[in-house]
Amino acid sequence: MQTVDSNREFDALALGEILLRLSAPTNERIVRGDTFEKCAGGAELNVVSGISMMGLRTGVISKVPNNDIGTYIKNHLRFCGVSDDCLIYDDSKDARLGIYFYESGAYPRKSSVVYDRRHSSINTIELSEIPESTFKSARLFHTCGITLALSPQTRDVTVECIKKFKENGTLISFDVNFRANLWDEATAKECIERILPYVDILFVSEETSRRTFGKTGDIKDIMKSYTEDYNISIVATTDRKVLSPKKHTFSSTIYNAKEDKFYEEAPYENIEVIDRIGSGDAYVSGVLYGLLSTNDCQRALEIGNAASAIKNTIPGDLPSTDLGEINRIIASHKNIGPQSEMNR
Repeated sequence: MQTVDSNREFDALALGEILLRLSAPTNERIVRGDTFEKCAGGAELNVVSGISMMGLRTGVISKVPNNDIGTYIKNHLRFCGVSDDCLIYDDSKDARLGIYFYESGAYPRKSSVVYDRRHSSINTIELSEIPESTFKSARLFHTCGITLALSPQTRDVTVECIKKFKENGTLISFDVNFRANLWDEATAKECIERILPYVDILFVSEETSRRTFGKTGDIKDIMKSYTEDYNISIVATTDRKVLSPKKHTFSSTIYNAKEDKFYEEAPYENIEVIDRIGSGDAYVSGVLYGLLSTNDCQRALEIGNAASAIKNTIPGDLPSTDLGEINRIIASHKNIGPQSEMNR
């Protein structure tokens, strides 16, 4: 993986939609309850929030309404240590923030989501609204397939952003993050295959590799094929086993093409799941933090796995953990040194 000037303003910048999440109280149903708890979220915001909480400087490019809801989002970014310098404010009379409603599950009832995100402000974003200097300001640029899928407008802007950042020597990170309710697999495959030659770090699930991209064979052969076909440097794939809505096992594998080496560790077993939303993004944030800070794939894998495991235990989309806690979780996972049942 190439090295990038560490003197750039941001260690990582992301582009994506920021959503307002409205959650029914624990174990209550959307169709029955009368109250919701609000919080901010969105795949790319979740990623840069995690990176910033571990100690690197991040920002997010997005478009939000220029009203009190937009101010709430700005304040939430600042709380997470994410710069709001790259936010674009929508002054139009139709400005709106996308919303989604979340209902937690308990076996045998699954957790569920209802989206209300059509015609949100992000879908009016234009490349001209992003200052040219932005494309030289970050060591790494991250986005995902959700942003490509939102609308033709976001797709065009995202593809151009990837090209512009790449032209300026920025590392490109991409999470396929396929969502069937946003686009079909054929459209996703055609679009994503066009941008993969620009990608340095790819996050893709085994299911998406097989279903969307038609890959066959062993998962390690599949991961390696992306580096051979598109000259991608690093590919990461997660493995989540859902034992019940409240009990998961999580692990991952990273392949480094330059070293021709796979990285793995023992899975986190029987994670007590409070809220799984954002746990995949937490994994991405941990891996990216590890690569940006150490360029060590094993360390990146360990931070990513721990960050994801912790996020499962925290309500809301956004992570709420720092490097100190992650290191303690890693030490406990490896059973290094004496362990206490309580931090006190």
